[in-house]
Amino acid sequence: MRKSLLGMSAALILFSGCAQKQEQSTLTLSGLNPANFETMVDGTKPVKLYTLKNHQGMEVCVTNFGGRLVSIMVPDRNGNMTDVVLGFDSIADYQNIPSDFGAAIGRYANRINQGRITIDGTTYQLPQNNYGHCLHGGPTGWQYQVYEANQTNDSTIILTMKSPDGDNNFPGNVTANVTYTLTADNAIDIKYDATTDKKTVINMTNHSYFNLNGNPSVPAIDHVLYIAADSITPVDSTFMTDGTMMAVKGTPFDFNTPKPIAPDVTNFDNEQVKFGNGFDHNWVLNTKGDINKVAAKLTGLTTGITLEVYTDEPGIQVYTGNFLDGTVKGKKGIAYPQRASVCLETQHYPDSPNKAHWPSVVLEPGQTYHSHCIFKFGVEK
Repeated sequence: MRKSLLGMSAALILFSGCAQKQEQSTLTLSGLNPANFETMVDGTKPVKLYTLKNHQGMEVCVTNFGGRLVSIMVPDRNGNMTDVVLGFDSIADYQNIPSDFGAAIGRYANRINQGRITIDGTTYQLPQNNYGHCLHGGPTGWQYQVYEANQTNDSTIILTMKSPDGDNNFPGNVTANVTYTLTADNAIDIKYDATTDKKTVINMTNHSYFNLNGNPSVPAIDHVLYIAADSITPVDSTFMTDGTMMAVKGTPFDFNTPKPIAPDVTNFDNEQVKFGNGFDHNWVLNTKGDINKVAAKLTGLTTGITLEVYTDEPGIQVYTGNFLDGTVKGKKGIAYPQRASVCLETQHYPDSPNKAHWPSVVLEPGQTYHSHCIFKFGVEK
């Protein structure tokens, strides 16, 4: 009897150990459990976690809920793999906690004044979900919708959004694609394209919150930032642009020479910093749409991890997580404090539909919208 009980105990221990190993083997390199991302939205739309890998050992996890980059594992200066973006451990958190973490934003990234656009004499009233303006496509923008997913190989996934006419009151049936490709040289290549059957506006971006030190419990204000821009589009106290451009020279917004984000991010003697509660502004890029030129570069001093941003867009919105306040807990239960991250959102300028003198965001039937962004990771010793 005793031998039998001992045998059963040993078997249970062995089974438990095997089960634990099996569970660990299903986890991603970043520690995510794919099972926590499998669900159905609206009863018909499947959501999953997808994993991209390259031969350098880099890993990128994507969910088709909102087209979000959930984790990005890159090597630091010592070769240690480090997760450099904020996010959640489960699809339930993405659904229940409002956030833009890692999302593919559409139809219109950034703000539209009073949520109104006029196309060929017809005025469309969009949702007013941010200080009276329409922000990131409205309260049910594409970051809260399900993209169709097609992972074509280990390093590429194509996400498709079929947005009906009247989606958040935007005109036109739009089909948009977001293609994430993890390249051999540790870059995330992002291509956007879209078509419409009715004249509309579109402006897409990725809204990843980067902390290159890999420790989002600590603000990222020690990160060194470079932006190839001589001006910004200034905002008022409601974060709305007025159609002018402001030179950055001699202001906290001059990052033409790389410098730490602090202390300028809290220089509230500057009206623009005060209005933004930090940096939450569009920089007018000097790269003029040249995808081969570095538009911005971010460096985490603790890890040595660098992020170079390339884009064919005219602007980049830099947001320093000013409205994080420690109440949101992300991956591994870490509470995200104010300025835990830096967002680098390549895009057309905010409120471009109402600024005829700025690059157009109008998309007509028969045309194809294109946008290209590259997040290239490296290290500095």
